[in-house]
Amino acid sequence: MHPTKYYNNRISSLENDLEQALKKDKLIGWGRLISSLSILPAVYFLWSAGWLYWLPIALILLIVFIRFVIADANNKEQVSHLQYLLVINQQEIKAQTGDYFHYDAGNRFTPHDHVYANDIDLFGRASIFQYINRTTSEMGSSTLANWLLQPASVEQILQRQQSINELAGNTPWRQNLQAYGKAKKIESNTQQRLNSWLTEATIFVNFKPWAIVRYVLPVIIITVMLLNAVDILPNIVRTIFLLLFGTLAWFISKRVSVVQQQLTKIVDEVIVLRRSIQLIETSHFKTTFLQQLQQPFLIKQVKASAELKKLQRILDQMDLRYNPLIFIPLNIFLLWDLQQILALEKWKIRNRQNIIQWLDALGQLEAISSLSTLYFNNPKWCMPTLQPAHFSITGQQIGHPLINEAKRVNNFINMDAAGELMLITGSNMAGKSTYLRSIGTNVVLTMAGSAVCAKSFSLAPVQLITSMRIADNLEENTSTFYAELKKLKTVIEKVNKSEKIFILLDEILRGTNSLDRHTGSAALIKQLIKKQACGIIATHDVELAKLKELYSANILNYYFDVQVSNDELYFDYKLKEGICNSLNASILMRKIGIEV
Repeated sequence: MHPTKYYNNRISSLENDLEQALKKDKLIGWGRLISSLSILPAVYFLWSAGWLYWLPIALILLIVFIRFVIADANNKEQVSHLQYLLVINQQEIKAQTGDYFHYDAGNRFTPHDHVYANDIDLFGRASIFQYINRTTSEMGSSTLANWLLQPASVEQILQRQQSINELAGNTPWRQNLQAYGKAKKIESNTQQRLNSWLTEATIFVNFKPWAIVRYVLPVIIITVMLLNAVDILPNIVRTIFLLLFGTLAWFISKRVSVVQQQLTKIVDEVIVLRRSIQLIETSHFKTTFLQQLQQPFLIKQVKASAELKKLQRILDQMDLRYNPLIFIPLNIFLLWDLQQILALEKWKIRNRQNIIQWLDALGQLEAISSLSTLYFNNPKWCMPTLQPAHFSITGQQIGHPLINEAKRVNNFINMDAAGELMLITGSNMAGKSTYLRSIGTNVVLTMAGSAVCAKSFSLAPVQLITSMRIADNLEENTSTFYAELKKLKTVIEKVNKSEKIFILLDEILRGTNSLDRHTGSAALIKQLIKKQACGIIATHDVELAKLKELYSANILNYYFDVQVSNDELYFDYKLKEGICNSLNASILMRKIGIEV
């Protein structure tokens, strides 16, 4: 089924489910109201018959009311989940038409100086990251960004490919994971607060007397209050005990409040984490990598979601301090803060390492889910194959992922030996830069373990390095020419170290005069060939293509051309073998009024 049709069908189904859930919500609301209002009249009319009649009826009605309250909470959670699922599918419909700008663009991940990120629009509005990203947590976004920035090993690529193939066929699972995350994004500051708390020493648990005090003192103060109530102990004794216990409770609360402030307002994130993990725990994955990511959530017969439920309950109980009318009596008579901090520290000791693993595994699952959605949304794409020998890159019907399929012009590539360089000549706007970005983007996707925008694509694992979009830097007092030289220096250093790299260069040495530019470009090409480097160089300098005469086994000449009719330009954007002889600059200049 085509993705658009699937999403439309899913929207219809979700709208129906949501309508039923909202109807159920109304019925539950009436049930809550009737059962709560029935308790007092039932007691009133049965009072004369004795407690054997009114008490059981009152208890039954109370139980019914509580059941309605629980059902109401569960149904509201279901309504919320359905609404998120509905939004997800509506957003996917928009993305199918090219409107994917509602997704996180990942600007914060843009590196200051990276070997290809800026040249291929990896982050920012209308970027590769924004097009792919379906993560909802900060660790998911960070994981996806790192996968795009750092080439994976062969083993990692194959593991991710297998996982993507599995999850691409399970859209409901992917959307459920995304919907749970949408309820409350787990931000980086939440992770930081948790990590800070996890690394701190446990104070109360390590002081053994607290384990006795937590039980003994509440018994003492409650006993004193009862004895005072029946006039066995005078009021002065009661008052002294209240002051002493109040002082102790205040002392403990001062220590607890520091921890509570660290963890305050993360209950919603804990709930999101628990629900996401619960989905993962109950899944039956087939691929080894997904099973490995699932494993941290299944610890010693205790599921991670159950542990997070305990943490949620402890944090909820700690938050009672925001209600003085309830908190003060609880803290004096039951040492409420002491009970919660002891439970919290025991939880920390039990799960200190686990929670770090949970966050990491969830981040990876969100990243895999995003890449799986990318594959599902583009059924004509292929899963690339890896070649063992350096260097090889071949592909058919290769396109740029960010160009709409209806407008996209696909091309090919065929390089099967180290030391080969493609020289692409062509006129302005003919498609050279787009071709370079198409190849570069698909290389990055391959090295991240993703499907690629091609009918077929094969690659020997490699590090991509590009020099395409060079700009000066006033802050660093760097000219465009010098900025490009810095990029080329990185290329040369890696080539000299015989690293396995694939180079994409667009109009090299553009910041100098034509003679130096030609001389420098020719020298660079010769050096790259000498060092058995591999790459593609796009240039307007057709004279460079003549290097084929000296390096027939190393230079592969291709071009993009333009057709001219009645002073109008027509581009087909198709890569052809040979050297470009057509020029269009003079026509463009005449169109703006320059007399050529």
